[in-house]
Amino acid sequence: MQHTRRGIALKVGATLAFSLQYVGIKLAGPVPVGEVVFFRAVFALVPLVLFSLGTIGLTQMVRTDRPWLHLIRSAVGSPGMFLNFAALKMLPLADITAFGFVQPIFAVVLAALVLKEVVGPYRGTAVVVGFAGVLLMIQPHGGLLAMAAHGLPAGAGLALTGAFASAFVVIYIRQMSATEKSETIVFYFMAFCAVVGALTLIWWRVPLSLNNALWLIMAGIFGGIGQIAMTFGYRYAEPSLLAPFDYTSMIWAVSFGFFVFGEVPTAAVLGGAAIVTAAGAFIAFREHRLGRELSSRVESV
Repeated sequence: MQHTRRGIALKVGATLAFSLQYVGIKLAGPVPVGEVVFFRAVFALVPLVLFSLGTIGLTQMVRTDRPWLHLIRSAVGSPGMFLNFAALKMLPLADITAFGFVQPIFAVVLAALVLKEVVGPYRGTAVVVGFAGVLLMIQPHGGLLAMAAHGLPAGAGLALTGAFASAFVVIYIRQMSATEKSETIVFYFMAFCAVVGALTLIWWRVPLSLNNALWLIMAGIFGGIGQIAMTFGYRYAEPSLLAPFDYTSMIWAVSFGFFVFGEVPTAAVLGGAAIVTAAGAFIAFREHRLGRELSSRVESV
């Protein structure tokens, strides 16, 4: 029970850290997305390196026998970071947080398509309900008629595509975690994003004031802390048990959005987020229950 509580505390702490990351990026002002990614990736390495010094050491952090796995994972995951930060420039904090809740729903679909996992009627229904919530969240950004005529609104489209990319990464990390250390996965992903972000600076960058640079540095450090907390939370509790606590990020998003930026989320966004949250929580509950049933069968054999 003590380990479970520690895992929950780390998960909630991760959602707070990621929300503070968003606040820092927004307060930094109109900075090109590639420049934001560069700062985010470079300064996320600071808490990771400090943490690794006290645990596995720097040598173990960078050691891997499967470098191509990290390259593929990073190449797949980095577009999600670019898309997410681009959407952040167009959407209020509550809105982009709500669209991020679609990730576990996408993960179920991808698990069926890529890993050939069987999706039963319960989880299938939850996916359909979740997408209904997405349609409701889109309403303040143009609604179904605008989507039918012109496609997804830019901000919502970027956020949903970023969530899809992140879900794909979750599926990929499931396979990597059997052989690779968590610190190693995070290190190579951040290093890859830092290089890609640096390359974009050749064409797109703006001079930063000290104030703007400090906000971006803060965003990177909090992003790194969030990744460490999230990763180690899964060492103390099952992913299916921790998944519902992802939704505490809406509390931070609404609070920071209102008190820092004066943003008031619309009823449609909050209602859609509630539907998506319920669908995601049900998916997590089903995965937890199916996992326990499978364990019981193995133990009885």
